[in-house]
Amino acid sequence: MPPELLPALAARAGSAAHSDGASCIACGPAVTLADRPDATVVRHSGVVAKAHAPGTDRAELAARLATAARLPDVLLPPFATDPADVHGRLVTCWPYGTPVDPDDPDAAPWEAAAALLARLHRTSPAPGLPLMRGPAKAARAVARLRAAVGRTGAHRAATRTVLDAWSALPAWARAETPAPGPASVCHGDLHLGQLVRHPAPDGPWLLIDVDDLGLGAPAWDLARPAAWYACGLLPSDEWSRFLSAYRAAGGPAVPEDGDPWPALDVPARALTVQGAAQALAKAAAAGRLPDEAEQDLVDACARMASAPLGS
Repeated sequence: MPPELLPALAARAGSAAHSDGASCIACGPAVTLADRPDATVVRHSGVVAKAHAPGTDRAELAARLATAARLPDVLLPPFATDPADVHGRLVTCWPYGTPVDPDDPDAAPWEAAAALLARLHRTSPAPGLPLMRGPAKAARAVARLRAAVGRTGAHRAATRTVLDAWSALPAWARAETPAPGPASVCHGDLHLGQLVRHPAPDGPWLLIDVDDLGLGAPAWDLARPAAWYACGLLPSDEWSRFLSAYRAAGGPAVPEDGDPWPALDVPARALTVQGAAQALAKAAAAGRLPDEAEQDLVDACARMASAPLGS
């Protein structure tokens, strides 16, 4: 990351927060919310400035921003739909929203998340909206695992388990062909960290982060909680709340009633492989064995081999 990027983001957030020329003395300094290779996020008062991943396509990001702007009751709307170029990174500005409290799992807004997804999936796409990037992100995670294990020579048995689970998936889930069936507008990376209350602190829940937004199989957006449920990481009552709320809101990813798993199995397996690949690559890079949670994901990949797709 260029060393000048963080102060430039802070300046942009401050400028947007005080576009009326008011003093920002009472706001305090800007706060860095995230600083990763794929995103750097800075908050000043009620504004967040985000530097998107290097190499982000401007036209595709603009189409995603335009979708967020026209769906302000589903997606947090940006301040502008034309990203700025700041030190070689595309930058956008957003209103700040209150995130989900990670220390209060009982208050997780599963029903709100499901209803927002259902509304998003029923939305007619605007021309130019690119493909949802979920399968491509899973493929990149697998590629990083191959590279990491190839460098270290460790974790070969666990890696083979993950790669076998990956190769058993249909081509569309590996980002090799388009997804079958009618395409919907999809978020592409749904988890509870992608929801905020806006206006802060207690406005309605909205989805954030449009980097993976696009056309694809709507079941992908249900796949992470489905995978957590299948792996025993999400209690059955929370999964039931989520699925029931999605169905009640008319979501098209699963049938109105009956067994949802034939629609969810493939993307849930793909997200499990993605998580296992990320975990193993992290462990290999750190020169350590997988921890318990990471090993659970590898074990889930091993169980897939004994269960036919759609079961």
